[in-house]
Amino acid sequence: MTLKTPSEQYLNKAKQLKRNDAERILSRLQGKLMRRLEDEKLIPLEAVAIQLELEDKQLQEWRARMAELRAQHRE
Repeated sequence: MTLKTPSEQYLNKAKQLKRNDAERILSRLQGKLMRRLEDEKLIPLEAVAIQLELEDKQLQEWRARMAELRAQHRE
């Protein structure tokens, strides 16, 4: 997992989240992202934005794999 600065789109999404939703997302942080937050190299808003971006990417990859499996199953 390569960590970067969050995109403006995901920063805006993170800003719009309610406190409880943002805390839920923060609870899912792992590895390098969690350490960067703990070392105060990231502010919580940035960490939430990066986590949202990572989860969106993973969801897109999962959907692509599922579509591929369904196509194979039909053949």
